Amino acid sequence: MKTHDFWYDLPEELIAQTPLEQRDTSRLLVLNRQTGSLEHKHFYDILDYLKPGDCLVMNDSRVLPARLLGHRPTGGAVEVLLLRDLGDKKWECLCKPGRKMQVGSQVIFGDGELTATVTAVQDDGNRIVEFHYEGIFLEVLERLGKMPLPPYIKAELQDQERYQTVYSREIGSAAAPTAGLHWTKELLDKAREKGVKTAFVTLHVGLGTFRPVKAEEISEHHMHSELCMMSKETADILNQTKKDGGRVICVGTTSCRTLESLVKEDGTFEACSKWTEIFIFPGYRFKAMDGLITNFHLPESTLVMLVSAFASRENILHAYEEAVKEKYRFFSFGDAMFIG
Repeated sequence: MKTHDFWYDLPEELIAQTPLEQRDTSRLLVLNRQTGSLEHKHFYDILDYLKPGDCLVMNDSRVLPARLLGHRPTGGAVEVLLLRDLGDKKWECLCKPGRKMQVGSQVIFGDGELTATVTAVQDDGNRIVEFHYEGIFLEVLERLGKMPLPPYIKAELQDQERYQTVYSREIGSAAAPTAGLHWTKELLDKAREKGVKTAFVTLHVGLGTFRPVKAEEISEHHMHSELCMMSKETADILNQTKKDGGRVICVGTTSCRTLESLVKEDGTFEACSKWTEIFIFPGYRFKAMDGLITNFHLPESTLVMLVSAFASRENILHAYEEAVKEKYRFFSFGDAMFIG
């Protein structure tokens, strides 16, 4: 299949720049993947589509305030984005302007509470940066760092917690698992009261999730690698759900990719972790997921290809065209879809 097969026309004004004040009041487009039928709802109506015995699987990764704004000793402004912790106070980073950040370059953040030195330049242009500070690095980041919002969001985020899910706990992502941003603690409690189980996995989202597909043939695209983890508790809940005939409903494509990466050939789960480069596109046979709650995704992105694999390309593009016509809000702070 061609990458352009997953194109749709999206007016720029539909890209949500700010989150709604109340998380669960976002709109919800419900797609029946068997019939292709669509319903227009609000996210708090999601309970009408969940059944006792179903299991919601959520990615509990928490976003690092990984965007650091500093300056070189000569005064020039520098932006450093943390990508991956390498240990020994070293991180793989994206630096701007890159041409000014060569080996040995130094950066000062805040009033000098945090400084950094570039120790290597990688083939892909990313930098290895060693940080210098006293105390606990995450506490320094909380004071100096900003949320690394996607490139299509231009507005400054006033409340940084609004880019975290209410169930986030394992810090390490460079971007939020945004399908979960619609849930409130109260709505999750109501789901549990209805008999819906909840289980958590961890996949730390990298900025590679925003990397465009440049290959003409989608099969030639190489996915970035991400670490995903599942506990024994979650494996037990999933195995029991499947045994009892319940549905496994993933909250977000990261939860989907985690389950599909960790499921065994016989359809069961056990506690484990692994690096995954799984690329799901039409033709893929799902082994774990029965339903998906997700946001709207960029044209020609791997995420549009994933949802197309689950519900068919024709159904997804029709749903997106309907969402555009009805002026849904798109992407991270936008509205949601339930595909069941």
